[in-house]
Amino acid sequence: MHAEPPRRILVVDDDPTVTEVVTGYLKHAGFLVDHAADGHRALVCAADGRPDLVVLDLMLPGLDGIAVCRALRESSPAPAVIMLTARGDEEDRVLGLEVGADDYVTKPFSPRELVLRVAAVLRRRTAAAAAPGAGTLLRAADLVVDPDARRAVKGGDELALTLREFDLLVYLMRNAGRAVSREQLLQDVWGWGFGDLSTVTVHARRLRTKIEEDPASPRLLRTVWGVGYRFNSSEGKG
Repeated sequence: MHAEPPRRILVVDDDPTVTEVVTGYLKHAGFLVDHAADGHRALVCAADGRPDLVVLDLMLPGLDGIAVCRALRESSPAPAVIMLTARGDEEDRVLGLEVGADDYVTKPFSPRELVLRVAAVLRRRTAAAAAPGAGTLLRAADLVVDPDARRAVKGGDELALTLREFDLLVYLMRNAGRAVSREQLLQDVWGWGFGDLSTVTVHARRLRTKIEEDPASPRLLRTVWGVGYRFNSSEGKG
């Protein structure tokens, strides 16, 4: 039995101390680690090294983390992104999620926590591919999702979904007709026992813009007020 090759992480931060600490902890955890100190170099490293995940500082010289994240989302395959921000207000966190970050960590942070977050994001990708029924196509109206290939197609056009958006969509489609709480989604999709529920809300809103004909009047991904979300079962079995 062959061991899985180590996952490659790209750390993007212009603070040498943060970079040294984060890189050291990630290497100790068994990851291969590359580093870039600015946004333009980050995109070059991502294109050359094809990382599985990017730890990305929001505040960078030249090209900032938001612009880098947008560019990474357009690459194929797109790496997972964990955003680092020195500011703890909700606006920064939501902005990072809006442009496609899969998770965020606010500075100052525990390097051990960051390593756990990195492992959790990558574990979700592996678990989703190995889940029972992973090879079964999921369909709803003109939406077709292939969990094995991690592809979602709507009306013949492939959707550009982030890692977490894809996992959220698959989870909801597999549980079509059930009202699922935000707390349950945070636990089952994000792997967090606790956390900011606005993370789920932002991802659901972004997902609607990609799968719904009219995101303001969704037919597939419905809000269940006071609970969470339900994927429309009648559409889901189309």
